[in-house]
Amino acid sequence: MSSALKVLSGNGPRATVRELCRQFERATGHTVDLQFEVNPDVVRKAEAGESFDVAVGNPHTIDRLIECGKAVAGSRVDFGRSGLAAAVRSGAPRPDIGTVESFKRTLLAVEGVAFPAEGASGVYFLGLLDRMGIKAQMERKLKPMKAEDCVEVVARGEADMVVVVATRMMGVAGVDVVGPIPEDLRTKIGFSAGLSASTQEPDAAKALIRFLSAPSAAATLKKNGVEPC
Repeated sequence: MSSALKVLSGNGPRATVRELCRQFERATGHTVDLQFEVNPDVVRKAEAGESFDVAVGNPHTIDRLIECGKAVAGSRVDFGRSGLAAAVRSGAPRPDIGTVESFKRTLLAVEGVAFPAEGASGVYFLGLLDRMGIKAQMERKLKPMKAEDCVEVVARGEADMVVVVATRMMGVAGVDVVGPIPEDLRTKIGFSAGLSASTQEPDAAKALIRFLSAPSAAATLKKNGVEPC
């Protein structure tokens, strides 16, 4: 018997989760209603009582849902991770971001840099500016955006560059990915899934979590900028 599942997911792995859920639907006959939010909103919605069957987000997000009783203890499954990258509008010159110094020069030279106002990658990016000693100089250039618009704003020409987790850039028309930020500045942002404590479809929900983390998902993960766990 087929089931209808609701998934609350963070924006970071959006392209990957969307594609894998389509594959899951074709393979199982179950249907998946995907809702994407910034990770803090995934937690806020769950804590406010919104129903879901599976949550996808950073490991901390799933742990928080477990702590507040909205996800099943021990159900967290890590399925991938990705680092931060930069992108510019399609056709624009690709700046040099290969070293810490060239990345700093590029940031200081552009007029506007978009980043997600909420979420792990935005917090990490602001920390990097502090580490590089250019946070004060960048203040007027920074464009904190809603997560669902932080890449698209570059495609529209309203910011020169975006720095965000690489997976968020996948499938967005009108932008060219420049590449990852310098090795010395990189971190890996993880992606995990967890089972709702109140799901009415536990077997199907568990099957979806297994599907996201199965070896067969590796090709899709890699194609969308996710390093499988």
